[in-house]
Amino acid sequence: MQTKRAFLSVAILSTLLLGHLGPVQAADPDDADQDQAEQEQAYDMEADGEQRAKAAGESLIGQPGPEMSLTTLDGETIDLASLYGETPVYIKFWATWCVPCRQQMPGFQKFQEEHGDDIQVIAVNTGYADTAEAAAAYRDEMGLTMPITVDDGTLGEALNLRVTPQHVLIDRSGHIAYIGHRDDQELEQALQAVLEQDEQQSSTTEEADVADNDADTLKVGQAVTDLAVTTWDGNTIDLSRADSDKPLGVVFFATWCESYLAESKPETATACRRVRETVNQLSEDEEVQWVGIISGLWTKESDVESYLATTETDIPVVLDAEGELHRAFDIRQIPSVVLISADGQIAEKLGPQDTTLTTAVERLGQ
Repeated sequence: MQTKRAFLSVAILSTLLLGHLGPVQAADPDDADQDQAEQEQAYDMEADGEQRAKAAGESLIGQPGPEMSLTTLDGETIDLASLYGETPVYIKFWATWCVPCRQQMPGFQKFQEEHGDDIQVIAVNTGYADTAEAAAAYRDEMGLTMPITVDDGTLGEALNLRVTPQHVLIDRSGHIAYIGHRDDQELEQALQAVLEQDEQQSSTTEEADVADNDADTLKVGQAVTDLAVTTWDGNTIDLSRADSDKPLGVVFFATWCESYLAESKPETATACRRVRETVNQLSEDEEVQWVGIISGLWTKESDVESYLATTETDIPVVLDAEGELHRAFDIRQIPSVVLISADGQIAEKLGPQDTTLTTAVERLGQ
């Protein structure tokens, strides 16, 4: 599986975090220049996010919206296909750990209150490094009233999710009209355009090519078959172990986990660092092969190079740009480790709070 995209570097994401925290209160007038520089950085990072969203969504504009059903936190079902031809749809991808998402949420709620009868508003938690419980707690904290669903990666794949937040507008005819990152005048104009669209416009849509929500995922005890990856340095690793007699450790993570999440989700950032350091040590034992699978959220080609240049990562890595490997192994939390025996069987899956990786690898070798 050849991959050609990359992630935000540690430096860029650290700047993004600082920028989206807002202006820092100056202790004295001499700090004014520093405040202005930080505000300029914040603008640059917003522009970067907008560019990523627009680039990812460029091929989707004018295409039919995805035809799938979403289940909300309250257990209700939203059938997207049934909305096409009846009402426009506003999907906002977000995460509880995402600082700009939190900044935009009050405005999102206000839009729901003012226009919720005229457009179907849906808050889609990415489900990545996040949980339904965290999303529900945030909903209660903010008093959100729009439907909220937690994605399993399928809707994100269909709509080329690359940043958070990411706005997707589907017009009344069921075609994708706008994709962006900022909450700005351009978004407001796009919203106004879909709200004013002729209600009698044709609702005919082509069938969207999307993944099946019920697609099987690999579980402990199952064999991995016909699945190989191409690492960043061009080597091929067969995850089914057909070409190797060694067990395999597969580490799922994000390049921004240790840096960006240090403030918004510190326990996850700590876990990412712990797993990286542990795997570096374990990789010295050549009895087990290792590969790192990097999430495709917040990505562009130069960033993986920056990450590898600035972070001690001793194992080969693969960029899972479309999220195919994450979905195949049902990975939604980071860091996660999947241990595959020498005969291609999934022996164990370890999540962010598991601290027994070394012991699990010893069992794998036995």
